Amino acid sequence: MNFGESNRGWIVTFSGTGINLALGILYTWSVIKGGIPDSWGWTNADKALPYALACIFFSVAMIPAGKLQDKIGPRWVATLGGILTGLGCIMAGISGSSITGFVVGFGILAGLGIGFGYASTTPPAVKWFPPQKTGLIAGIVVSGFGIASVYIAPLATKLLNSYGVTLGDGTIEKGVSQTMITFGIGFLIIVTLLAQFLQNPPPAEKDATVSKAQTSASKSSADMNWKEIIKTSQFYVLWIMFFAGSAAGLTFISIAQDLGKKSLGELAFLAVVVMAIGNASGRILAGWVSDKIGRQWTLFITMTLQATALFVLYLVKGGGGWLPVITLIILIGGNYGSNLALFPSAMKDFFGLKNFGLNYGLVFTAWGAAGLIMSWMNGRIKDITGNNNLTYFIIIALLLVGAGLTFVSRKLARNK
Repeated sequence: MNFGESNRGWIVTFSGTGINLALGILYTWSVIKGGIPDSWGWTNADKALPYALACIFFSVAMIPAGKLQDKIGPRWVATLGGILTGLGCIMAGISGSSITGFVVGFGILAGLGIGFGYASTTPPAVKWFPPQKTGLIAGIVVSGFGIASVYIAPLATKLLNSYGVTLGDGTIEKGVSQTMITFGIGFLIIVTLLAQFLQNPPPAEKDATVSKAQTSASKSSADMNWKEIIKTSQFYVLWIMFFAGSAAGLTFISIAQDLGKKSLGELAFLAVVVMAIGNASGRILAGWVSDKIGRQWTLFITMTLQATALFVLYLVKGGGGWLPVITLIILIGGNYGSNLALFPSAMKDFFGLKNFGLNYGLVFTAWGAAGLIMSWMNGRIKDITGNNNLTYFIIIALLLVGAGLTFVSRKLARNK
């Protein structure tokens, strides 16, 4: 790769990172949810529903979006993502206290938009670089999504308070609707603008990259399409592992602010911020490490650490001061974030680069399923039992299963 090609590759990489910085509004739901007033009459399960549906529609959108960006390029697909995300947030905002409005606006439209935008960022970026940098480049691009809460969480808190109103009985209701509208307008502009910088390498350069990837020892396999990969055991092992690895992060991101209330009080939004820092750092670090020691070993380490961190968090439960809680939240965010760099890299390694967008979209449905099932289940568990103790043990068990499956994945790769 010459200097000019490298420059274009980095422009695509950082444009994709910028898009993900905007689309990361998904991870700030715990702050927005915390501003929903009691007068709306929403249960804990209701408050989890827009986020849970956004996760599943995000993941479902990755399939057609991945196929489209493979065929027509990432620019227009990402532009559509920006439009849908912005309009979805605006719709949620103008719907007032309607749970239906938030479900359709944030859950469905914004969820689809986030999926279309996110699907168009990593594939074009990794295509500009040799396979030895796949993990690092994927980690950088997806780190934008992870670190978004660092600025969106405090911004959301400020907007909620600024738009707040005092009712006749002296009750202060935060400005949820106005905050959603503000985010919708801002992110519609930002994503559609940055989308214009996304492009795949020209055919000659792309073919050369694919050739290098296919001949790199133990790094990749011949290009396979979606019909071929769903016939392999490796795909289903990766899917289950991705579900397990995503479950902890998606569940605890949605309640991160709640976790921080006991030890941080009014600064509880900082729990969202530090989880985002861990989330983004984990993506870059795990991507880089996996380029050195392999995807499966890195996944084994992160899933084992995640299970340990959750068990300790269960024992601490906000007690012992702010430092233990913040440290554990950073670890949970980092281990979760690593999945978003490791699984796209693994899909490229095992199934090739040609159909990477669609193939990754298929395995990404595991992420959506984890977000839908586990975050909603956590809300129901809390409604029924008054706490989320059972959630901890369900997710720890999933993580231990995922860690064990890394050995199965390694064996399947070795046999092939």
